[in-house]
Amino acid sequence: QVRLVESGGGLVQAGGSLRLSCAASGSFFSINAMGWYRQAPGKQRELVASITKNGTPNYANPVKGRFTISRDNALNTVYLQMNNLNAEDTAVYYCNCEAEFVGVLRVYWGQGTQVTVSS
Repeated sequence: QVRLVESGGGLVQAGGSLRLSCAASGSFFSINAMGWYRQAPGKQRELVASITKNGTPNYANPVKGRFTISRDNALNTVYLQMNNLNAEDTAVYYCNCEAEFVGVLRVYWGQGTQVTVSS
């Protein structure tokens, strides 16, 4: 079982920045890909960015050039640096990861952290 705890959300003005963190804890052998998703009111959850175990990032088109995903494998933590935020970035942001334990791969989700961008 893996527990993901997100932090760093909040209210920011358009053009501002926020940094999200997500720490994984619990019983696992290894954590593979980690990522951030978001869900705005009335919309489906969508991928924001993901990062492989060796650090290769992948970004959704709307955030390319503004967001940066990174991870610290020693701390089992993934980060999302969000710059030049706009109102369309307002959503609940969820962390997820794929973890392996005794040969079984599972995907886990955090509880979510609210990001609100005021225009």
